[in-house]
Amino acid sequence: MHKTGSFAAASLIAFAMLAAPVRAQDSAEQEAEEFGERILLSHNGPRDYIVVEGGVLAKPLSDQADPVRYIMEVDQGTGQRVENIVRDIPGFQQFRRSDARSANPTSQGLTSRGLGGNAASRSLLILDGIPQADPFGGWVNWTAFDALYLKGMRIIDGGGSGADGPGALAGTIQISTRRGASNVALAYGSRNSVDADAHLSLDAGDGAITLTGNYSRGDGFVPIIAGQRGPVDEAAGYQSFGIGGRFVLYTEEAGRIEAAIRAFDDQRSRGFPFSDNSNSGVDASIRVLPELGGMPSMLLAYAQLREFSSQFGAISAGRTAVTPALDQFDVPSTGIGARFEIRPIEGGLYNDRELRLGLDWRRTSGKTHENSVFVAGLPTRSRDAGGTSETIGGYAELSARMDQISIALSGRVDRWTITDGRRLETNIGGSVRSDDRFPDRSGWEWTGRMAASWWFADLFEGKLAVYHGWRLPTLNELYRPFRVGTDATAANETLSPERLNGGQLKFESNLDKADIHLTFFYNHLKGAIGNVTIGQGPGLFPGVGFVGSGGVYRQRQNLDAIRSKGVELDASFDLSQSLQLQLGYAYTDAKVKASGVAALLDGLRPAQVPQHSARAGINGTFDKFSAGATLRYLGSQFEDDANSRLLKDSMTADFGLGYDVSDNLQVQLRAENLFDVQVQAAISGTGVIERAYPRTLWLGLRWKAD
Repeated sequence: MHKTGSFAAASLIAFAMLAAPVRAQDSAEQEAEEFGERILLSHNGPRDYIVVEGGVLAKPLSDQADPVRYIMEVDQGTGQRVENIVRDIPGFQQFRRSDARSANPTSQGLTSRGLGGNAASRSLLILDGIPQADPFGGWVNWTAFDALYLKGMRIIDGGGSGADGPGALAGTIQISTRRGASNVALAYGSRNSVDADAHLSLDAGDGAITLTGNYSRGDGFVPIIAGQRGPVDEAAGYQSFGIGGRFVLYTEEAGRIEAAIRAFDDQRSRGFPFSDNSNSGVDASIRVLPELGGMPSMLLAYAQLREFSSQFGAISAGRTAVTPALDQFDVPSTGIGARFEIRPIEGGLYNDRELRLGLDWRRTSGKTHENSVFVAGLPTRSRDAGGTSETIGGYAELSARMDQISIALSGRVDRWTITDGRRLETNIGGSVRSDDRFPDRSGWEWTGRMAASWWFADLFEGKLAVYHGWRLPTLNELYRPFRVGTDATAANETLSPERLNGGQLKFESNLDKADIHLTFFYNHLKGAIGNVTIGQGPGLFPGVGFVGSGGVYRQRQNLDAIRSKGVELDASFDLSQSLQLQLGYAYTDAKVKASGVAALLDGLRPAQVPQHSARAGINGTFDKFSAGATLRYLGSQFEDDANSRLLKDSMTADFGLGYDVSDNLQVQLRAENLFDVQVQAAISGTGVIERAYPRTLWLGLRWKAD
């Protein structure tokens, strides 16, 4: 696997930063820090509830009107992964079914409600207020979150959440980290898998610091299904580790100050020679929450540094030999940004109005350096491609609560620019094949969202939201062509932003022992960026060169639209004081609207979008034992835009059992895909099928401090 020095450097930076002195907090402030500095009490209708969370400003009053869901306690568990928690949210999915132990990182974009098309994220993922999409490609580095001690998730259904910045087309997931009790976990699993994590909270008298760390590795499984494997197929091993730290202090002058830094390194193989990839990065942020003229406010600045590399090999017929085809040896990227928010009117227990005003800025830059066209094992051509994109915008949100009705209106305006676009192709050690410099572009886009909620019959709350949002193409979509097996896809530097109009109607229960969320939605994504099939190999094609027999030539293009409608159910039932049932279901009817060279796609389903997905889980606690089981159903979906390669549906079962040895120590046993059901993750033009997450058993220990 590729090796990088990024993680070692990040480790030194992280601990150097955490060594900085911080000022003392008294016991009352520390208690507020641990359990949340601000409390938002909703008395809208007959049901009162409290949302408590630290790290940012108080939850906005708009949550009373908006279709917002909370996962208040995130139990990562033995061998559990953050991406697995996200996949259980009805409607959300990664572009491909494989998880971060075997997938290529570039295929792990987050989306929902059938608004796929390619692997760039169309859902906005935020960690403590900072966007998490890769600056170059828009995918999500899921292993980076496993080293964090998570508190909860706030899910905003639908697009156009302007206060979180541009890019929220399919929805927003906000992840928050926690401080407080320390814990350590260690697990051993199938195929020599190891998961270890530690979270340490310190009160040294002159500061409050939280340190986190994670290590994960495994020999991996053979991705190609039995019966289609050849001599070149092998287990896809993986290894990842990360550290993080944050400290919090209070001052009379600046109010609350938070600083955080984390670093991660991830190495994976795709299960055959010349298929290694690596992904590493460092994130740093500082946040200040002062009272400006008596008004709550927030100042945030952050930086993301990423380093990615990946190899690809060409496999012969019969899978008997592999030759190097592409070495994407260096993909550095950077994301920097800042945000300011002030609340001239703050809602809460004693105020039924709220006004939020803010500004934010984000700049991304990145390049890919890669070698290709190998002869006798050596590359003969090279490519450098990349550029810079930037958005700057302002937003306003006004919310009001009136008896049993709440309303929220929000909007933002952004100026975007795409600059310094270039793609240079050379013969190694020789002449320049092409040197394309692309014109700088810019424009204005707006985001808007209107929401209202009301109670009826003291049983249910209705929530209606309509929204408009947009997404700027990633640098990867604009400038980098790529290959998967015999298929090749060309970049398109002329891509325009995607624009979404949509709406949803949601019903939430107010029953003592049931929490039910039922949502009907409709989305129209204009200019959806998709990988569009244009030709078949063998032959020479613009932007990619030669495509072999059985291969498909595609280009990234703005489709006319993707129209998506459907229904989502998310429910939990208290069967007894110690037993709970959870149900989730998503039905998505998504269709492509296309014309011109993409006309053959008109009326087809977007790639990698299932119509049906569902889960059913039951969890209970009995004396010193805790147990849970989950069934997951994933409907069939098409591998490609032309709907010619069908990935079959699957039903998997997970199981977990815990035993409390003492008040602080628990033994845990978990099983993923207990019955080893085949989950198809990909299918090539020649019919070779790749699988995802086979049966994996875990035995572990978790210790928690009082």
